[in-house]
Amino acid sequence: MPTNDVKLLGAPASQYVNRVQFALNLKSIDYEFIPQNMREKSELLLKSNPVHKNIPVLLHGDKPICDSLVIVQYIDEFWFDGPSILPSDPYDRAIARFWAAYIDDKWIPFFKELTTAKDEESKTALVEKILEGLKFFEDVFVKASKGKCFFGGETIGFLDIVLGCYLGWLKAWGIQLDVNFLDEAKTPALVGWAESFSSDKAIHGIIPETEELFRILQIILARAADAASK
Repeated sequence: MPTNDVKLLGAPASQYVNRVQFALNLKSIDYEFIPQNMREKSELLLKSNPVHKNIPVLLHGDKPICDSLVIVQYIDEFWFDGPSILPSDPYDRAIARFWAAYIDDKWIPFFKELTTAKDEESKTALVEKILEGLKFFEDVFVKASKGKCFFGGETIGFLDIVLGCYLGWLKAWGIQLDVNFLDEAKTPALVGWAESFSSDKAIHGIIPETEELFRILQIILARAADAASK
């Protein structure tokens, strides 16, 4: 599909960048991936996202679009002739956006808190909150999917992209904490969804290997521990 010069500034291990890659693949959009080192931010990144100075940034011609959720919605609206990402029904669209905001604003911060948790009691409490969130998502999936493979029904949609980008990190944290976050006994629908999502041709090969994410997690934890000791 014609792209009109599409570039993506990002890092392969960033779940937020992965979201944009999923969306571009679903719409069959060719793009140039421009890797970014977030410890030495490039002039292009600083110029393209002067407010947050962060990835991902989609460059569409000479127009920069920032923030993963905003970018995914932009892709869906601009390349409207491809498969729809957001639901067509206004109510379903609103519900998808509500849960996307919940995931980013309420659920993901628990993982960030885990990086600085100092005792086992704090870690256990955070793990329980993460598992409680996954139970919410199990119920949301059952209602939204209507017996199909994805939150979006028969095809991957907005909530699939928003939650699916964390699947690799769930596995990495699971190894770190010795916790099975996606347990077939507790969230069987989510387990099946995760398998369908990860194996889809638009997704396969984008989510980094668990071993690589676990390696990165060790670096993140070491830096957090070092910062806390100063």
